Amino acid sequence: MAAMEEQEYNKPFSFKIWKGLFPFLKPYRAPLFLIVALNMFSALIDIVMPLFQRYAIDNFIEAETTDHLWAFGLTYGAVILVQALGVVIFASKAMYVEMSLGRDLKRACFVHLQTLSFSYYNVTPVGYLLARVMSDTNRIAGTTAWGLVDVLWALCYVIGVFIAMFALNVQLALLIILVVPAIAILTVFFQKRILHWNRRVRKINSQITGAYNEGIVGAKTSKTLVIEEANHKDFRNLTGDMYRSSIKVARLSATYIPLVLFLSSVATALVMWRGGHMVLEDLMMLGTLSAFTSYAVGIFEPIQQLARLFADLISAQANIERVTGLLEQKPDIQDSPAVVEKYGDAFHPKKENWEPIRGDIEFQDVSFRYPDGEEYVLEHFSLKIPAGTTVAIVGETGAGKSTLVNLACRFFEPTSGKILIDGRDYRERSQLWLHSNIGYVLQNPHLFSGTVRENIRYGKLDATDEQIERAAKSVSADTVVDKLEDGYNSNVGEGGDRLSTGEKQLISFARAVLADPRIFVLDEATSSIDTRTEQLIQNAISHLLQNRTSFLIAHRLSTIRQADLILVVKDGRIVEQGKHRELLEKKGYYYSLYSKQFAEESMMKALS
Repeated sequence: MAAMEEQEYNKPFSFKIWKGLFPFLKPYRAPLFLIVALNMFSALIDIVMPLFQRYAIDNFIEAETTDHLWAFGLTYGAVILVQALGVVIFASKAMYVEMSLGRDLKRACFVHLQTLSFSYYNVTPVGYLLARVMSDTNRIAGTTAWGLVDVLWALCYVIGVFIAMFALNVQLALLIILVVPAIAILTVFFQKRILHWNRRVRKINSQITGAYNEGIVGAKTSKTLVIEEANHKDFRNLTGDMYRSSIKVARLSATYIPLVLFLSSVATALVMWRGGHMVLEDLMMLGTLSAFTSYAVGIFEPIQQLARLFADLISAQANIERVTGLLEQKPDIQDSPAVVEKYGDAFHPKKENWEPIRGDIEFQDVSFRYPDGEEYVLEHFSLKIPAGTTVAIVGETGAGKSTLVNLACRFFEPTSGKILIDGRDYRERSQLWLHSNIGYVLQNPHLFSGTVRENIRYGKLDATDEQIERAAKSVSADTVVDKLEDGYNSNVGEGGDRLSTGEKQLISFARAVLADPRIFVLDEATSSIDTRTEQLIQNAISHLLQNRTSFLIAHRLSTIRQADLILVVKDGRIVEQGKHRELLEKKGYYYSLYSKQFAEESMMKALS
């Protein structure tokens, strides 16, 4: 995963890539313009400062007079004060742009992620998305607010200094120019290698972060498998690579910086040598030599800075491409413009236009294959499910039991054919309309960090405490609450990890009851919980299924005997359908599954 996040990026500077940021920069045109103006103004003052030095030497020191020194001092002080004020304003505006742009990019990514289809999350690792939303947006915001304007300052300063040097003395300016190509070659040579190894350091750092995450999350598994030594060896290799790569960067920098300083000193020495002779020969004023020396000392750092900043800008293009790529990702399932116009979207629902839902579901000649698949997992399937029907879907692990449910819930859409909800193609209504009427409880239900009360309230955000407690009681979730120290105000921990699987299921059932969905989906998993909790869950399920169209993804066949319809799935296809007794009498695939599971359960009871 880390390798995917930190791919090598070797593209040249591209205005087209940066153009993708323009919509986000538009609200900040005024502060950005002010930042650029202040930076150029600061560069102009930096260019002018040695000329003040020149004037002071020629008119006060060489002339051995202090006439008008006060006026000079006031002017010099005023210029410094104005520059300092400009730097303060620039820094505050740059910080404002950085924070605001980072916030806007994070918000845009978060909002867009809410619109993407389930299939996107099936193939995209969470770590990759976190890197886009957090690391990449921060890098883009920082580079835009500081890096781009620093490039402008350095360019303006370098160009302005060369103009000033040629205006002061062509011979000395040519001496400086003789050294510039050597520094430029050194900078290109070393910066390319430093950038390469810095990228490697970042890449390994991501891998180390991932290893830490896996080590913490999988600590119990590591101990039970006794693989601590193997984990330690892998981590030692990673940190060893990090150490060697960091040393390589340090060595390159330790070689590059002294070489540049040496060449800068050579340039300064040449200016002092030639300029000193010219002063002695009365071909140049001492003040001019002093100004030239300041220019010679100061010109090389911005040149180095330009090389580093350009490398940073090019590197930041990878971050921009990843973030804009995420924002340009289209959901596999989208409402038509006409549907959005009538029913609204996820963030602007027009609930006044939503029709009430009964729960009739009909598959009409439905064929389906996954977006990344080549074979159909469902072909020419037709089935009518009246409102209030309980449909159980059974099959071995990996048989494709979730496909029908995903289609009925419009997490995927048919490749061909139609699915009707209450007699109308569900694509003629909004996804939010349908999803607002679906209750979905997973094998290992997810609880959000917060209290039990807050987690149940997610079913209906405007629910009162009385409604929450009534919903919990109706599915026996109050038995979980009674055992907690702070009752409904008890914190469930990250992902609900302070509760057992069965307790989390009961809380999620209470949430579903509060939402009062017309369609209910239960991914049943009761094999790993105690008998008492299992009985509570079965009672809760019976309560939830009343008068609702329900889909049960069954793992234990003994729990679905009373289902109105059982669909038997094998290799992604429905091979049998009917009621429990009818399927047993056929003595087909369902019969073999049931017999096998019944024998296994009997054996487990005998052993216990």
